[in-house]
Amino acid sequence: MANEEVNTGRRRFLTATTAVVGAVGAGFAAVPFIKSWSPSARARFAGAPVSQDIGALEEGQQLVINWRGQPIFIARRSKAMLDILPQMDALVADPKSNNADQQPEYAKNEWRSIKPEILVLVGVCTHLGCAPELHAEVKPQPFDPDWKGGYFCPCHKSRYDLAGRVYKAQPAPANLPVPPYHFENDSTLVIGVDPKGAA
Repeated sequence: MANEEVNTGRRRFLTATTAVVGAVGAGFAAVPFIKSWSPSARARFAGAPVSQDIGALEEGQQLVINWRGQPIFIARRSKAMLDILPQMDALVADPKSNNADQQPEYAKNEWRSIKPEILVLVGVCTHLGCAPELHAEVKPQPFDPDWKGGYFCPCHKSRYDLAGRVYKAQPAPANLPVPPYHFENDSTLVIGVDPKGAA
């Protein structure tokens, strides 16, 4: 037995096969470890931040992105749109945004935003969770001959102004919420994280 010749070809084959099987096994073992580095779907749903480039967003336009399973409206308002907001105070239910549950303290102002021209809202009607539509133009609409621009929910006819403030006597009981957000730079918005130093 001790004097039998060693089959080197067979030995190489077995060594190579063992190495390949070991490498494949190590790869499969590493997958859960590597996947653990990225946020899970549950973590993303729970509020992992979402970044959005808004550099190409023009006046009167709106982007819709997803955060925590909800649509987030990001709209760029013109000076004319902003100038209309004070005229709406008498028509909306909470003109000064006194309901603290509807926006962070840093968005409790006449624009309900950090930068006047950029509006960020949770795009879910506060009545039954439908999706309001932006009608940015100031022109008569079938649902309101004196329309001054804003959001209209076609499901149950709730109306909001260009700051997401709900009109009086609507099915919706409250303003559209403002999510936590901040500007990473002039053209990048981060949804889900308050600005540094915000209370």
